[in-house]
Amino acid sequence: MFKNKKIRPFIRSIIMWPLYLAVILIIMNIYVYFLDTNAGRVVTLFLIVYIAGVVVFILIKREQINEQLVKFGASYGQVQKNLIKEMAVPYALLDGDGRLLSANNEFMAMCPDRIKLKVGIGQIFPEITKSVLPADREKTVVHLTMNDKKYCAELKNIYIDDSDWNEDKKSIVENRDNVLISIFFYDETEILRLQQYLTDRQLVVALLYIDNYEEALESIDEVRRSLLSALIDRKINKYFQEYQVLLKKIEKDKYLIVFQNQYLEELKGARFTILDEVRDVNIGNEMAVTVSMGIGTGTDSYTDSYEAAHAAIDLALGRGGDQVVIKDKNEFLYFGGKSASVGKSTRVKARVKAQSFREIIEDNEKVIIMGHSMPDADAFGAAVGVYRMVKYLDKKAYIILNTVTDSISMVVDRFRGDQAPAEYADMIVTSEQAMALYDENTVLVIVDVNRPGYTECPELLEIAKTKVLFDHHRQTSDSINDAVLSYIEPYISSACEMVTEMLQYVGDGVKLKSIEAEAMYSGIMIDTNNFTTKTGVRTFEAAAFLKRCGADVTRIRKAFRTDMEEYIAKAKAISTAEVFMEGFILAECAADSVGSPTVLGAQVANELMDINNVKASFVFTDYNNQIYISARSIDEVNVQVVMEKLGGGGHMSVAGAQLAGCTIEDAKQKVKEVLAEMVENKEI
Repeated sequence: MFKNKKIRPFIRSIIMWPLYLAVILIIMNIYVYFLDTNAGRVVTLFLIVYIAGVVVFILIKREQINEQLVKFGASYGQVQKNLIKEMAVPYALLDGDGRLLSANNEFMAMCPDRIKLKVGIGQIFPEITKSVLPADREKTVVHLTMNDKKYCAELKNIYIDDSDWNEDKKSIVENRDNVLISIFFYDETEILRLQQYLTDRQLVVALLYIDNYEEALESIDEVRRSLLSALIDRKINKYFQEYQVLLKKIEKDKYLIVFQNQYLEELKGARFTILDEVRDVNIGNEMAVTVSMGIGTGTDSYTDSYEAAHAAIDLALGRGGDQVVIKDKNEFLYFGGKSASVGKSTRVKARVKAQSFREIIEDNEKVIIMGHSMPDADAFGAAVGVYRMVKYLDKKAYIILNTVTDSISMVVDRFRGDQAPAEYADMIVTSEQAMALYDENTVLVIVDVNRPGYTECPELLEIAKTKVLFDHHRQTSDSINDAVLSYIEPYISSACEMVTEMLQYVGDGVKLKSIEAEAMYSGIMIDTNNFTTKTGVRTFEAAAFLKRCGADVTRIRKAFRTDMEEYIAKAKAISTAEVFMEGFILAECAADSVGSPTVLGAQVANELMDINNVKASFVFTDYNNQIYISARSIDEVNVQVVMEKLGGGGHMSVAGAQLAGCTIEDAKQKVKEVLAEMVENKEI
């Protein structure tokens, strides 16, 4: 009777309710018949009249009820339509493919020149592409800009009949059948402006240190020292004056700086020219003055910002100084780092570290020493030096060595070959053996590396409670930071030089065996490229000490001679060299014909730097499903910064990186892109 869809089931049940009541009356009538037949007949008569009256009423009033419901629905829809049309929030209705069906006044006012029915929403708002249209009952949110205002658009599917959704969900989602899309726009211009206002006025804490204050003053006459100090102070104050900073000199070579966050972007955009301005100060001083700066931002309190700034300045100094490090929550940004680290002539720090190391060793029973994976002469030599210190303190010591490359095989064989002294029989162990040896009274010493993933046994690093770190590489944001004793000096030529100095202070009468001295001497020799790179006074003093301990330079030179195959491979690698941007040279090194391809790559990179007008060299070696990059420079380019952009690191003049999942050509292209970008941004 009521098949018209406009009359919903609930309304039909109300209209039919008088007929449903007739069932109760029929039951009552049957019961009356049992009591009295004549009374039952009377009730039956009245029941017939009642049912007939109800049926006639429904038949007569059905059309009127239907008409009234349609009118109500129409009026309700009109009211709803007017409410939506006059709603203060822009609103539109789209079909399943994102074409505009209707829109209210606020939506029309947003962009009246673009509004047309059936036009795709992407033509009105390019940010709303088909890919962002909701595919399910979940809403999608899009942030967009229109007429200098910023909006947050919320899109949600409307299913015309939910029963269709339940029956054929997949068809509706894929074919957009029976689907409309509602879209609301919320003006978030003012909210974003206020958020930006609060962000801009958040205070940022910075620490600025003069890296080589004492050394620079000593390089000029005493009468001009106060002038140099005043010039540096004036440069720093004048530079920050335009940024409305609070600048306080807390020590003769340290400054505390507080400024609003809005100026940080300006400083970053200018790449902190204060580094160059201070470096250019010259009144006859032989040594250029450099500064380092650590900035802490993105924290919830000023105390946390200060702690972040402190961590940033420590990292800047650990990387060699002359740079700015910004710590934003867990992210580090680096600027500068163009000049070489300044070596210090004093050994006070080495003595203090040696005494601290002695105290740690004396409180434990054994020591496990490890360097980086695929160790070179410097890593192994430094490990041997630490081994001798531990043995002098009468403790057990072991060196982890998993892979012996050809570059150190002759040195290592002297410790574990048939002719090796018996005292070294159990010195070298594998990672598995070291894990078995480790207990609560074991100290783990890491040499020549400060990144956890590059160590010989990362698993041991995770479980070790007492760690000691000796390294000469510049620190990165993922350095080992939980060592009880950390001695990292980027200006030192090699880890062997560092350990050699400590050997002289760990106790009286420490004496190296000749093979130990030669292992350490070879480490210094290799890392300094035969004493031509990163050498200082202390480097030669360390070499002299090792010579006095019995290091035979002739035997070391013979041990590191190359065979004919390696020499030919080196020549072939040099022949592949190509010049990029008139200052950089790139070459490929074959790995299939030599035992230590990565070492050969480093040697090729060193030799390429002997070519005129070459600022930096990069040699690529495909080995063990990875591309090893050896980068070298002299003083014009900080190759460490270049390699850091590829996930590597190192020193200003000696650095490297490892790339997985790519070919040599891909690696070359990445290096070229990094170099081009850095040259364009005047980073190099």
